[in-house]
Amino acid sequence: MKTSRYILFIPVIVLAGITASFSFPKNGNHSKQPKKKASDMNEKAEYDTATFGEGCFWCSEAIFSELKGVKKAISGYSGGTVKNPSYREVCTGKTGHAECVQVIYNPKSISYPELLKVFWQTHDPTTLNRQGHDVGTQYRSVIFYHNERQKELAEEYKQKLNSAGIWNNPIVTEITKFEAFYPAENYHQDYYENNTNQPYCQLVITPKLEKFRKVFKDKLK
Repeated sequence: MKTSRYILFIPVIVLAGITASFSFPKNGNHSKQPKKKASDMNEKAEYDTATFGEGCFWCSEAIFSELKGVKKAISGYSGGTVKNPSYREVCTGKTGHAECVQVIYNPKSISYPELLKVFWQTHDPTTLNRQGHDVGTQYRSVIFYHNERQKELAEEYKQKLNSAGIWNNPIVTEITKFEAFYPAENYHQDYYENNTNQPYCQLVITPKLEKFRKVFKDKLK
């Protein structure tokens, strides 16, 4: 049950400095792709995928979907042992999955380090298996990397944040290899957009989005 009211925004100047320290090619995390004639192949070459778990996926989807360069943010489950789990099953904590958001983005418009900045800026990565009042392994802080470059960037960013001493406690964010992503049920998709007046949205997501929009106003669509 989602009752969390926790809202976290760490000093922007610290994260900005850390993000700026990363070097990556102008066309994102990939080497230059050859031109392809088929439109579907062009689209595949144009977009990349990132997968993050930072507590309630309703919040994560609402945040990442507003970023320039993000084509789609999909709520779902990753990191568990059960194929095609249901929301009810994941909520038991027995499937091993985390609520997460799969981000389809254009690395020419927004880089992976910039996505990491949003990830660490919009939740508390020092609380183990919880975000506010949302408690359980399904609410753990986790980055599912899709390739070695994503792994390297995530580990380096985590180390720099820990070294900067931004939080009193160490970061507990898992950095683990992506295996599978299962989209959540249809009613979870675009949840905030479709349920803006719902109490959880009003009390938790709206205030979080308002702060996010102020901090990342230059990155919004």
